[in-house]
Amino acid sequence: MSMELMERILIVGCGNMGGAILQGWLRSGMEPSRFTIADPGLEAAPEGVALVREVPEEAFDVVLLGVKPQLLDAVAPQVTKAVGARTVLLSILAGVELATLSGRFSSNGGLVRLMPNLAAAIGKSPLALVGEGLREQDRAALESLLQPLGSPEWLQDETLFDAVTALSGCGPAFVYRFIDSLAAGAVALGIAPAQAQRLALATTEGAALLAASSPYGPGELARRVASPGGSTQAGLDVFDTDEKLLRLVEEAMRAAERRSAEMGKAARGG
Repeated sequence: MSMELMERILIVGCGNMGGAILQGWLRSGMEPSRFTIADPGLEAAPEGVALVREVPEEAFDVVLLGVKPQLLDAVAPQVTKAVGARTVLLSILAGVELATLSGRFSSNGGLVRLMPNLAAAIGKSPLALVGEGLREQDRAALESLLQPLGSPEWLQDETLFDAVTALSGCGPAFVYRFIDSLAAGAVALGIAPAQAQRLALATTEGAALLAASSPYGPGELARRVASPGGSTQAGLDVFDTDEKLLRLVEEAMRAAERRSAEMGKAARGG
């Protein structure tokens, strides 16, 4: 299947993540007429995008599953109507494994698990992928389709998907919480809340952009900002004592990884 043949795309369940993916595709210049949303609760679709309440009884080139993982069994019989022998099924259902998808959608042109985050809306999302049943040309076409959303990364081992979910899927929320904490820390030092928010956002935006373009890793950049005996180093010492920051982040990621695995077990009926 060439990129040109991945024309007709059905999005089943267009919540926050599905909406961000659609926004990223439309932002890149893709024609709205290529997309159909099947969602009984969505009030309106972007201009030019078809919105239906039930899954159409016709095969699409690509079907993006964006419902909540616990709804898989309820929607699978309906989605099957839109999955033909050449349809590539993309799933963003956290914890739902390829084997589980294969059991629900036996006829398809390939199954792919996709882990994006909300930055797909601006073309800046990491996109972890693992799939089965794809021909090499389908894989290349899928990469081209996803490129406007960010950076596709194929995983060799599906068992890593829960860990990647904790990093790339949950990570933005952890970063947002850290930004909020920076602002709260500034308020505790006497800076007005609104100004603290602006300064915290500008600080993290600049730091992230610099880290993305620098030949140095984030750890080295932190070292370069911190002069020995200076104020930055005094703050870093708080993070580094007993590896407090590292241990806290690792604990949060392990909790997210466990929850992703639990949702996968529930989807399997285990």
